[in-house]
Amino acid sequence: MIPKKIQKKIASERIEILFKEAKKVSKQNLQLSNRYITLARKISTKLKVRIPKEYKKLFCKNCYKYFLPGKTLRTRTKNKKLIYFCYNCKHITRYPFKKT
Repeated sequence: MIPKKIQKKIASERIEILFKEAKKVSKQNLQLSNRYITLARKISTKLKVRIPKEYKKLFCKNCYKYFLPGKTLRTRTKNKKLIYFCYNCKHITRYPFKKT
């Protein structure tokens, strides 16, 4: 039996690898990148590991599909908010931002 601490470390590494592969494959095969995202989410929920902050904006929070700007995502800025519109499920996500 592998200790929980080591399991969580392996899971976080696997999640990171899956997101990198999803980004790499997204231009050729969008279905495969969507599958990588669902696998990463399953790993994170099963072992209670958080998905890193830099990867959270790469997929839809409603349908869990990979965001590819122009194909699966529309990005707008309005009233100091970054607005993501998912073409797959028509879900709108708003993120606050500050101009630098």
